[in-house]
Amino acid sequence: MPRAGTLPAVLTGVFITVLDFFIVNVAIPATQRDLHAGSAAIEWVVAGYALAYGSGLILGGRLGDIHGRRRMFMLGMGLFTLASIACGLAPGAAALVAARVVQGAAAALLSPQVLAIVRTAYTGPAQLRATNAYALTMGLAAVFGQLIGGVLIHADLFGLGWRACFLINVPIGIAVLAVARRVIPESRVPEAVRLDLGGAALVTAALVATLLPLIEGREQGWPLWTWASFAGAAGLFVAYGRRRHDAPLIDPALFRQRAFSTGLFTALAYTMGMAAYFLIFALYAQQERGLDALGAGLVFVPIGAGYLGASLLAPRLVARIGRQTIALGGLTRALGLGVLFVLVAQDVAIGWLVPVLVLDGIGMGLALAPIMTTVLSRVAPQHAGAAAGALTTAQQVGGALGVGVVGIVYYGSLADGVPTAFRHGLIYLVLAALALAGLVQLLPRTAGRTKAAPVAREGVHA
Repeated sequence: MPRAGTLPAVLTGVFITVLDFFIVNVAIPATQRDLHAGSAAIEWVVAGYALAYGSGLILGGRLGDIHGRRRMFMLGMGLFTLASIACGLAPGAAALVAARVVQGAAAALLSPQVLAIVRTAYTGPAQLRATNAYALTMGLAAVFGQLIGGVLIHADLFGLGWRACFLINVPIGIAVLAVARRVIPESRVPEAVRLDLGGAALVTAALVATLLPLIEGREQGWPLWTWASFAGAAGLFVAYGRRRHDAPLIDPALFRQRAFSTGLFTALAYTMGMAAYFLIFALYAQQERGLDALGAGLVFVPIGAGYLGASLLAPRLVARIGRQTIALGGLTRALGLGVLFVLVAQDVAIGWLVPVLVLDGIGMGLALAPIMTTVLSRVAPQHAGAAAGALTTAQQVGGALGVGVVGIVYYGSLADGVPTAFRHGLIYLVLAALALAGLVQLLPRTAGRTKAAPVAREGVHA
């Protein structure tokens, strides 16, 4: 049974792993100067984390199913803390990239355990509240990541500069590890299950082959190897689908559940718009409006305010209109981004953008928690870790794909000026928001209702 500290402990793990995906963006200029690093090395400070994180999530989730979710959560948190120390003390760019890869792998081990713990430790309305809290935490970490990074760099704590963006994780990680064994219940698949190592190798290789060109393709002009990598990824996924194993990494039966399979595509569409927006809006704020790291971070505050308010409202809307809450979020985003397009074209003062940014945050907040509830609502407890890993993987792939697509649009228009490039990026984002609203209509009509599926209690203990 969960204890009073269960949810804060696991949500802290979510917060720092998502935060580290975004906080590094504002630290890049200072990091490059301090380490005398080239552009390729700096790109891999971001890409190395994303690649290790995104490609390891399904395996991390399955390891939790088999060996215990609390155990894997604590192992991931310990590795993440050690890797954060290595990042903060890195003497050069190569050491920083290596530490970021380890940090991403640790995040992949930690992150899927959180949703699996929520799915197995809570039932009924408590499970729904915990899932909403998860979505709120993840969104706030993403929205405020650049603000927190800007504040840390501006404050220059103990003369650490950009290194504080990584070292801030250390006391947090130690505090969570100190209480985790007491407050987080252990759970695992009740029967003895052998890990599908061959399937794990195929899925991990397929995800690396998918994510690597998404991360590197635009910067390199989409050379032949990127397309070969995509083709190879497709072949690896097909090979995995044809394998036979008594305990596959992901049970094929999950994909026959419409709420799960369609929900994954809905999550993909959501993050394709969210991550891409954060990128081009941060570039617009700094390149066109001339804001520094702290100022650019402060611009995200109205988005965070809207997100927070909508996340608190979303459960009541879901109880009334179910899956259409997600569609309402997508349409709200489309409206807000459309108005932003007009305001940017008029070159209004940045203060006039605040109401529109709040509206966009509302759209994000209305959609995220219901998507997660939809994907996981009918998943059996023995597949909770693998399903959570698949969901988080869909979000990571969607983020990388969205950044790749919007990068083509933005940088392809940059010769005409930053405002034009930003507006063209906004057109893509409006289309992504409308696609999200459309995909929702393919979900089961009862998807996202407040009544949670019953949870078997076997394999759950303190």
